[in-house]
Amino acid sequence: MFTMPSMWNLIISTIVFFIAAWYIHRYLDEQGIPKGPTRGMLVLVVASLLSWGAGYVVDITQAGGKQPLPPGGVTQLLKEAGQANP
Repeated sequence: MFTMPSMWNLIISTIVFFIAAWYIHRYLDEQGIPKGPTRGMLVLVVASLLSWGAGYVVDITQAGGKQPLPPGGVTQLLKEAGQANP
């Protein structure tokens, strides 16, 4: 059964995003990589992936080790929500 993301998911993933972005910026500064759009995109993508992963771990722990999505994936989720045709 699908579970909505909890408030803990939002809080933890937001905190992880900002901490990860700060550490990645710091690491890239130490490596001497110049600032620019590519570097900014790299920081955004890596921090977002780490944040998403932290949120996923929070969901798994709150679901008692079960997957938060139904076995059919997104299609099954949309059917349960009444958004997709059977």
